[in-house]
Amino acid sequence: MNAPNIQNAQQEIIEEFGFFDDWTARYQYLIDLGRKLPPLPPEEMNDINKVDGCQSQVWIVVSGDAERLDLRATSDSAIVSGLVALLLRVYSGRSAREILDTDPSFINAIGLGKHLSPTRSNGLASMVRTIKAHAEQALASQP
Repeated sequence: MNAPNIQNAQQEIIEEFGFFDDWTARYQYLIDLGRKLPPLPPEEMNDINKVDGCQSQVWIVVSGDAERLDLRATSDSAIVSGLVALLLRVYSGRSAREILDTDPSFINAIGLGKHLSPTRSNGLASMVRTIKAHAEQALASQP
C-alpha cells in the first residue's frame, strides 16, 4: 500500500486527534506515537543532526535526494518525540518540492498551536525549518 499523499497524511492526523475529547488524552496519544519511533543509533545523535532552537534535544537524519527525502528522528522528550512522529508522517518519503510547498496545517487544525508551551511551539517551528532547509539543500544540489 502506498503512503497517503502529503495532504491526506495531514487529514489523517486531524481525524485521529478528533477521536479524543480532551487534551489529556491527546497528549497521551502524542506520547504513544513518540514511543513507536525507531531509535537512532548513538552515532547519529550528533551536532550535525541536532535541531537548533529546541529546548529538548531533537535529532533529524535526512537521506535521499530532491526526488525523495527520507527522515528519521528522535527526541529526549516524550511529547516532543510525538511531535517528531507527526512531522515524519507528513514529510518523510516526499519530494523536496512537496516538502517546501506544504505547511504543517495539521498543527493548528488539531489545536496544537494553542496547547503547546511557547518553548515547545518554538521547537516545533525549528523542526519544520530544519526539514525544509534539508529540502532546499536537496533542490539546490540537483544536477
